[in-house]
Amino acid sequence: MVQLSRICFRKYGNLLDNLRLYVRGGSGGMGLPRLGGQGGSGGDVWVVATKNTTLKKIKDKYPQKRFVGGAGANSSTRALKGERGKDKEILAPVGIAVTTDDGKIIGDLNTEGERLMVAKGGSGGTQYSAFEPSRGQAKHIRLDLKLIADLGLVGFPNAGKSSLLTALSNATPQIASYAFTTLRPEIGKVMYKDYKQISVADLPGLIEGAHINKGMGHKFLKHVERTKQLLFVVDVSGFQLASKTPFRSAFEAVQLLTKELELYKEELVSKPALLVVNKMDLPDAEDKLAELKEQLQNPDEFSDLLPDDMIPKNYMTFRHVLPVSASTGFGIEHLKSCIRQSLDEDAEMETKVIRQERLQALRSHLH
Repeated sequence: MVQLSRICFRKYGNLLDNLRLYVRGGSGGMGLPRLGGQGGSGGDVWVVATKNTTLKKIKDKYPQKRFVGGAGANSSTRALKGERGKDKEILAPVGIAVTTDDGKIIGDLNTEGERLMVAKGGSGGTQYSAFEPSRGQAKHIRLDLKLIADLGLVGFPNAGKSSLLTALSNATPQIASYAFTTLRPEIGKVMYKDYKQISVADLPGLIEGAHINKGMGHKFLKHVERTKQLLFVVDVSGFQLASKTPFRSAFEAVQLLTKELELYKEELVSKPALLVVNKMDLPDAEDKLAELKEQLQNPDEFSDLLPDDMIPKNYMTFRHVLPVSASTGFGIEHLKSCIRQSLDEDAEMETKVIRQERLQALRSHLH
């Protein structure tokens, strides 16, 4: 189990939900004592909410993760008032929280075009500062993709996601509304004996071809990014969406769901995931489950059941495959403990990573 988790974490690096950056305002320009000239102020650093970008894009484009405002120009005989330094903009996705390194909120960016200043440029030299300029503010900040829930349920309509959510959360799920979303996911809370709560979001069902934006597809996929882990839900006996669409087995359903995620954003396939095989109270469910498990172990051998354009490039790796029946309650307790274990393992890893980052920052500061 430990071995498997390690692999997942390494792959999980593809989908970033937080990023640490160094930001520094530009230094001010020198004043000119002879003529009372004023140096230009340094440029500020801003985070700007922008469509179609991701934290991963920022990291790939700026591997150093350093953003510095332009320096203000010195005062000169040609230009007594030095020109202001250029501002630096960090284009970030909509729906992020910007925090200091120790977690204090600087601000939120919920709509496209919103801006937040994260480092102010230094003042130019003037007679009040003996014509000496000041340096810009410098700090580390974190950009955090705001999550809507710990777990996102992924499944085609009628896989039994709503009844599973109700069985898991022993409650009527609440419909949640977020500033940065247009869609209202249903959020259920799973309670544990030690009072820990885990939130599960049921996002409106995926429909084959969601990435091409049929129905709610695209909006749904946008929210999948905002959960820590995925819970795939399939009907053990397969499903047929409508009389005109082909019948799909449980194995095909898993591959089609994977393909939908992959076509929307390839990194989603590397999120940690569990697979719930629902409706185990139906006749022949045991045989069908055994068949599904065998197919999942050698997906290449069975993928010829699918049309070529529906075969994912990478198959999902599930940490657990869990048979349940949402209607009778079979397997629900075991599913709860697996969810808890999977999230706890990730949280531990994340804490380790943050500790290492801080240690490294301290070391480089001391050298």
